[in-house]
Order: sequence, then structure tokens, then C-alpha cells
Amino acid sequence: MLLVIDVGNTETVLGLYDGKKLVHDWRIRTVVDHTVDEYGMLILSLYKSSRIGSRAVKDIIISCVVPPMLNILEPLCRKYFDIKPLIVGPGIKTGMPILYDNPREVGADRIVNAVAAFEKYGKESIVVDFGTATTFDYVSARGEYLGGCIAPGMMISSEALFRRAAKLPRVELSKPKTIIAKDTVSSMQAGIMYGYAGLVDGIVERMKSEAGTDPLVLATGGLAGVIAPETKSINLVEEMLTLEGLRIIYERNSKTA
Repeated sequence: MLLVIDVGNTETVLGLYDGKKLVHDWRIRTVVDHTVDEYGMLILSLYKSSRIGSRAVKDIIISCVVPPMLNILEPLCRKYFDIKPLIVGPGIKTGMPILYDNPREVGADRIVNAVAAFEKYGKESIVVDFGTATTFDYVSARGEYLGGCIAPGMMISSEALFRRAAKLPRVELSKPKTIIAKDTVSSMQAGIMYGYAGLVDGIVERMKSEAGTDPLVLATGGLAGVIAPETKSINLVEEMLTLEGLRIIYERNSKTA
């Protein structure tokens, strides 16, 4: 089996593949001050709860946007799985030209998402990833990564509002009954939810206008299922797109090993 690990700034998502089939997935917090053994025991407990032994894992691939986490995960893979993991980064075979001024600056998760989107749909697309930051990545009809943009994530924006406005409480990020809200909590929910939906639609529309095309728009990330239904521009939600991209990149590299 293949273990795929996507390390984000806030959460780390793990998936276990049996061939091309995702059989288990887990989401845990990204904590840079955990030790190798703390993370090791946490991951092993997830396996135990799913009745899977660590020996079932034959290979591991990692994408990571938090560099200190690699100092934890690489030793963990060796100690608990006896495996040297494949790390998504410079020198790895993705099968996708990166048309960025400096390809080394592009987050690993953004490339992984782009690879998965083109492999699955084979057409021009925009991938919107709702994470700590919200990223918009453009893939050409020829399967090239053209670039994109980065906006503050929904949670970051909400947290800034809570912290800087003394009388405003923390609220659940959910759809309010109306945009013309009658109480403070609903007013905040309406502003956050519909304001963010408007941000997504605005950026996607500008991308389409600049490119002069009408690409497929995919959403992924933890909040994709919450925001996508409120937008006009998102066509499909692919919650496990990043995990699928990791599997694809692993296969492309194992074939050339």
C-alpha cells in the first residue's frame, strides 16, 4: 500500500492507497513542535483504529509547505515504516511543465493539485484550494502549470475579524438564512460566507477574462464543500484532489526509478 501525506500550514491530510483506490484518509493538526515519536504514535494509532498494520505500507510520498515538518516526517518514515519517503520538490518528475518565473517558489501542494486536475479531466482548468491560504492555479489545455494567485484563507480572515473587533464573537462558518441578517452572529456569517464567495467568483472571472477561455473550475481543500455551493464559478468539488495528485506523482516516479 502507498501512504500519501499532504502537510499544510494548519492541517495534515494522510491517505492510504491500495493501487488506485483510496481506502482510508485522515486529517490531523500540523504541529511543528511535536517530536518524531509523538507523530509516530499518532499515525500508528490511526492505523490501529482502521485495523491496518504499518507493515502494509510499502512506499510513502509527501508534499509539504511547512519545511520544519520534513525534519519530523522523514525520520518518522524511516523509524516507524523503514521507508525513505519521496518528497515532492525540485528534481521530482511531475509530468507537468511549470511555467513560473521561478518554479522552486511554487508550493508543492499547488503543483500536486494541478497534476491531479489535468490527469483526471484532461482539459484547461482552474483549481481553487481552500486551505490556510486560498490558492487559484491555472492549468493550460496542454497540461502546463501557468501560475495563479494567493488570497488569505477564510479562517485567517475570520480570525482577524474576531481579534481586531472587540465586540464581535467567534462564529461557526456556516450559511446564514439571509444576507440581510437580523443579529450579529448571522450578520458575520453572511459577510464571511458571501464575501468569500464573491472573492472566489471575482478572481475566477478575472482569470478567465485574461486567458480568454472558459476552463473547468475545481474546488478542493477543507472548506471547499462549504463555499463552493455559494459560488457561481465552481463547477466541481474534489475533496481528495491533493491526495490523488500525490498518488499520480508517485506512480510517475516509480516507473522511472
